[in-house]
Amino acid sequence: MPRRAKVERKTKETNIRASINLDGKGSYKVNTSLPFVDHMLSLMSKHGHLDLTVEAKGDIDVDYHHLVEDLGIVLGSAIKGALGGKEGIRRYGESFTPMDESLAQVAIDLSGRPFLVYNVKLPRGGRRIKDIDVSLFEDFFRSVSNTAGMNLHINLSYGRDLHHIFEAIFKGFGRALQHAAALHPGRKGVPSTKGVL
Repeated sequence: MPRRAKVERKTKETNIRASINLDGKGSYKVNTSLPFVDHMLSLMSKHGHLDLTVEAKGDIDVDYHHLVEDLGIVLGSAIKGALGGKEGIRRYGESFTPMDESLAQVAIDLSGRPFLVYNVKLPRGGRRIKDIDVSLFEDFFRSVSNTAGMNLHINLSYGRDLHHIFEAIFKGFGRALQHAAALHPGRKGVPSTKGVL
């Protein structure tokens, strides 16, 4: 049975609908009104073999922060919902993902205990891609971690071009999530000596 979830979040600042299928083929339809964010979520879906649909609007005339952070909340909630009771999952996933001159490492533990380690040292003068402050991506991943109950480590080994850096990170996140959420053949119950995740 495919592991799917749909989540809707509507506030005075944002209106977001998303669906995810953890057992998908990498199909995506993403419209957040921020083209670079659309590109990153599409890469994550494609390389993580996750089917993802996102429709989002927000008060981007004020700032992009509300929309980007709430996208993380909704994505994390969808991941948590699709995982269900986590029976049979591998639990841990990791990836080293190159993108030209950039290399990112992402490690995930679907432990139910949220924690984000974000070591992304940007090149000098690297703060914006078009009009997006790239510091917002740390807020995005913190929201994903908190709402999914995910221990998430993101480390940039090196990189020069901001686009390449975040492409490596988002592709790597999708790949690590695919590994962590994958069903382990023959495993019964959850992968924890506690008997619960």
